[in-house]
Amino acid sequence: MATIQGQTLTERQKGLAACACLMAQGDLVRLEPAVKAALDNGVTINELKESFSQLYAYTGFPRSLNALGVLGKVLQSTPDAKWQEGKPWTRPAEWDDALKAYELGTKNQTQLSGRPFNYDFCPQDDYYLKSHLFGDIFASDQLSHADREIVTVAALSGLEGVAPQLAAHKRGAVNMGNSQQLVDELCAWLGSEGYTLHSAWPKGNPNTAYAKYFVGNSYLADVGGGVHNVTFEPGCRNNWHIHHKSVQVLVCVAGRGWYQEWGKEAVEMTPGTVIAVPEGVKHWHGAAKGSWFQHLAYNKDVQEGASNEWLEPVSDEDYNKLK
Repeated sequence: MATIQGQTLTERQKGLAACACLMAQGDLVRLEPAVKAALDNGVTINELKESFSQLYAYTGFPRSLNALGVLGKVLQSTPDAKWQEGKPWTRPAEWDDALKAYELGTKNQTQLSGRPFNYDFCPQDDYYLKSHLFGDIFASDQLSHADREIVTVAALSGLEGVAPQLAAHKRGAVNMGNSQQLVDELCAWLGSEGYTLHSAWPKGNPNTAYAKYFVGNSYLADVGGGVHNVTFEPGCRNNWHIHHKSVQVLVCVAGRGWYQEWGKEAVEMTPGTVIAVPEGVKHWHGAAKGSWFQHLAYNKDVQEGASNEWLEPVSDEDYNKLK
């Protein structure tokens, strides 16, 4: 009812969405704690099984099976957890009657699309959609239709190159019982929490060589010409530091972050923001609390003996004051 009435996303819905988005990306490292958080916040074990099973139709069997493997690992490693098993799974009657599955799928697809949908261009896919995706899969009673579309929108939000399908399912999520307000909030929340990072620039490898100078995880990609792309996870920032005998140039290319010089107010960085860090000035830069952040970095006016001086971390107290 919270979904239908357009109230704020519940923690349970956020748990379903986070797991779906990470599963779609194949990010098993982040998926494991997301699964635990979802179970802690009221998502049942059987609902997660159903979500990961349904999403094979959108992301492929390998990622579906990998996500189910993560769920199994979590359950095995925490046998004493008080998580809910959920509604017992029962075999849908439609699985034993192809015509019933097709009729159910046609009804569900019509509701989701807002009109009858016939993909005459490719009869094979038209049949698969009606009989299997919206028939066999939707026949299970583990998730409501509204929740199925939250899961699907979240998964598609984590993928690149699927904009038409994402747009269709955002409309379909409303047709299946969610409010437009909730769908918009869902997409904004996935971005603000860093579950989606859409960027043409490579994320790179974990920035292990400089990890001791960062709070949180960062990634480094050499893009050539002395330019590096640095990716910060939400909340990640580097320590206060000084560039001696060189000027560093920062160009934000994705997400939202901060740059601050000692004794001055922090400056927000969004795509297109360019900052030239003066030689000898103590400063830091990093992601906003609720967003991934990418910037290109290169040095100019480099003099002989140029060096970096790393200093103390940016305190949580100071960082959390930034809005």
